Amino acid sequence: MSEKINILRIVKEDILRILAEGRRRNISLDVIREEVKVSYPFISEAIEELEKEKLVRYQQSFLKLTREGEKNAKDILRKHLILESYFKKTRNEEEAHKAAHILEHYISEGVLDKVKKLSTFKGKGIPVSKLGLRELRMITDIQTSDHELFERIVSMGIFPGEEIRKIREISDGVIVGVNGKSFALGKEIAEKIRVLKNEKT
Repeated sequence: MSEKINILRIVKEDILRILAEGRRRNISLDVIREEVKVSYPFISEAIEELEKEKLVRYQQSFLKLTREGEKNAKDILRKHLILESYFKKTRNEEEAHKAAHILEHYISEGVLDKVKKLSTFKGKGIPVSKLGLRELRMITDIQTSDHELFERIVSMGIFPGEEIRKIREISDGVIVGVNGKSFALGKEIAEKIRVLKNEKT
């Protein structure tokens, strides 16, 4: 998926979520521009695509969900609220909201179900660097308040609910495997990625 297509998908999902959160029937374009932190051409193109998909109606600088759009928007909001609730166990409200806002664009329903099960997990997990070689464990968190770093790690497919394996150690970190892909992680990042101490939540 090209970077532009990916950004457009994320912007479209953000717009739908904002509309689902809004208690008013219509939300102004100014509100959307204030909350979605991308350039206006991306917002404009995203709205155009959402209109073509019959998910929103845009009239006189106001956006409104269609009936089909309401269903899609509620699904996105539901995913966001589940993730936000999970992250509130280890972050303050603002940090939890931002982490959920990033992760909601990358996580599948299957992984979301695993995150729900992880919500009973009381500890903070152990760093992926502490795993034995070839050991497979579920990721519980990425412990950083740096949102750009969090999104960079998440965009690689490394996020709570996903399984990760330590393949080998290298001089400045570890090689890990996630979903058939392998990544080299520096020591500092490997310390931030936490996994279950055992396979039972």
